Amino acid sequence: MSNHSNQAILLVHCLDKKGLIQVITKFLSDHNGNIVDLDEHVEKSAEVFFFRVQWEMEGFDLDRNEIHSAFEKEVASKHDMTWQIHFADQKLRMAIFVSKSSHCLYDILSRYYSGEWNIEIPLIVSNHQLHKQIGDRYNIPFHYFEVNGMNKSEVELNQLKLLKEHKVDFIILARYMQILSSDFIAEFRNRIINIHHSFLPAFAGAKPYHRAYERGVKVIGATSHYVTEDLDDGPIIEQDVVKISHKDSVDTLIRKGKDLEKIVLSRAIWAHIQRKTLVYRNKTIVFD
Repeated sequence: MSNHSNQAILLVHCLDKKGLIQVITKFLSDHNGNIVDLDEHVEKSAEVFFFRVQWEMEGFDLDRNEIHSAFEKEVASKHDMTWQIHFADQKLRMAIFVSKSSHCLYDILSRYYSGEWNIEIPLIVSNHQLHKQIGDRYNIPFHYFEVNGMNKSEVELNQLKLLKEHKVDFIILARYMQILSSDFIAEFRNRIINIHHSFLPAFAGAKPYHRAYERGVKVIGATSHYVTEDLDDGPIIEQDVVKISHKDSVDTLIRKGKDLEKIVLSRAIWAHIQRKTLVYRNKTIVFD
């Protein structure tokens, strides 16, 4: 019986040309690799090839520390590939940033402690003290940072220091209502995931559900994306919608919206930890 944790994952993108799948799969076959999952996509408008392949390490004749140099020499350098290698048994370390709303935080922690996600959560960061008891309940260190217009740069430096000390791989903004600086984002490029309602730009700002209710919208949604310097405009990982009607009140819009935010954010986290996302420019390829 194969060990699903003892598998490697290769993500590739490069200019498209004939024979790329064959070249990569031949490399794996030549080294006795048994492929268990493969997916590819060609972005015709940009002529870019995207590829994800997962294979068993049992019987593979390259050690983990040999794969990088071998693939670079035998394949990647010859085709000018941008690529990354990961291993399924490596637990990613995820930090949660949260403000006042707790629905996404509770959902993440329930999935984590049920064993749904093979990750570690070394800390929770917040600009409010409301949820310290949640961290205590789940035995996760809770770090409070008071943020104001005068100390934001200092706070971010201290947060980055904390993230480095805990060897954090990626960050989830679980309704964290602070705008991150470009310097902070640069330290975790394509490794910060945000969630928000999908009314933007029509209902930006405070009380979007109230404003949507007043307009009589027929659908509400949620979007999860990687964070960039352009607010709420980063590469999208996951989106979904739910239909509503004139019978829905503001309260039911908020309830349905929160439910959707939890689901969409959890799907985005799952795609990230399964190494199923590739970011190209301001677009995300999410493999099945």
